Amino acid sequence: MATTTIPTIRPLAPADECRWRVLFREYREFYKLPESEDIVSRAWGWFMDPRHECKALVAEADGEILGFAHHRRFSSPYTGTTGLFLDDLFTDPAARGRGVGRALIGRLTEMATAEGRAVVQWVTAEDNHQAQALYNTLATRTSWVTYEAEPSAK
Repeated sequence: MATTTIPTIRPLAPADECRWRVLFREYREFYKLPESEDIVSRAWGWFMDPRHECKALVAEADGEILGFAHHRRFSSPYTGTTGLFLDDLFTDPAARGRGVGRALIGRLTEMATAEGRAVVQWVTAEDNHQAQALYNTLATRTSWVTYEAEPSAK
């Protein structure tokens, strides 16, 4: 993986399944999520279903997929706008520093512009300083705090 070719960004395709699965497992491991082939397969199924809200882009150079960006469209009633939400961004560790993440986010901002959307948003772990170093060059850090609530039992 010594190449310096600028990555091409394109939608995830059925032929990408094996490599995407490897990268998605690495992404889940990075965030210390439990191994689960059920989750990996479920996410793959979502991306292959054209009716599902979740979509995926991949970054490819010299015939190899180097990273992915999972995203979906959203509406924001309080601003009266729509945007793209970047759910997951991952670059193969051997390809980091080669512009993969920058290219994927750049493509999402191009898509948002073309679709007349107001924003591309994402969250990252508070301790993911390497990613934040890139994000700070591409976007404005907000003051919002994220909460999660478990569904209540009946």
